[in-house]
Amino acid sequence: MSGLALLLVLAAAVAHAAWNVLAHGTSGSGPAFLWWGSLVGGLVWAVAIPFTGGWGADDLAGLLIGVAVSAVLHVAYMFVLQRGYAAGDLSTVYATARGSGPLITVVLAVTLLGERLEPIAVVGVVAVVAGIVAIGLVDRGTRHARRGVDLALVYGLLTGVGIAAYTVWDTFALRAWGISPVAYMVGCVLCEVPIISLVLLRGRHRELLPVWRLHRGRILAFGVLAPLSYILVLTAITIAPVALVAPVREVSVLLVSLFGALVLREAHPGRRLAASAVVVAGVVLLAL
Repeated sequence: MSGLALLLVLAAAVAHAAWNVLAHGTSGSGPAFLWWGSLVGGLVWAVAIPFTGGWGADDLAGLLIGVAVSAVLHVAYMFVLQRGYAAGDLSTVYATARGSGPLITVVLAVTLLGERLEPIAVVGVVAVVAGIVAIGLVDRGTRHARRGVDLALVYGLLTGVGIAAYTVWDTFALRAWGISPVAYMVGCVLCEVPIISLVLLRGRHRELLPVWRLHRGRILAFGVLAPLSYILVLTAITIAPVALVAPVREVSVLLVSLFGALVLREAHPGRRLAASAVVVAGVVLLAL
């Protein structure tokens, strides 16, 4: 991986950790927060399209298909993620999702996109899986476990599946149709607005104004940081294999675990940090 690609991915990790911390504090706001975040994100970043290569699409139909499918996958991912934050601790949900996501992405990148997996990456895969299991064990026996099932861990794994799905699809779309990363992200978040609106029409549209008044600052920050984190990733996958980019961006796991342990005072901080460190070590091996 080139130095530029690495810098882009690490910057994306910082932005991603930041918006997840913001979203964790709004788990009760659900679709209304996501609706505002998508709308603000689309409007804010649309201004940058003329200065970042325009739409850059060789095929308009490809652009429309790409952003439509990606929007559906992203909305599903965000809903599952918020359910996870409501069910368990920030560190558990976030680290499980961000650990399993690249693991599945690597498998799909090798099988569907034809990218190669080096032997050292196999060791990284084992380390990521071990870290995920360790993180899941931290909360065993807490109030979040029902009938022996850790809901935080389950939602984290489901979120990981969503991450892999949209990452592989977006990689294909950008490479196949030559779409500009910024334009692609703007198209995705604007397509998310009507999809989330369908959920709000089921009696939750009255939440929009109260959520805006309560979380205005978080929404504005989310609208900038969430698209930024993925724009940086999309830019990186145009110059580096997604099998490397997807795992390396997960250094954000350590940042969120630090926040959860030191700021939110979540239980067992030592175990959380140790398990998160194992995930990060696996990510580094995957990158190498």
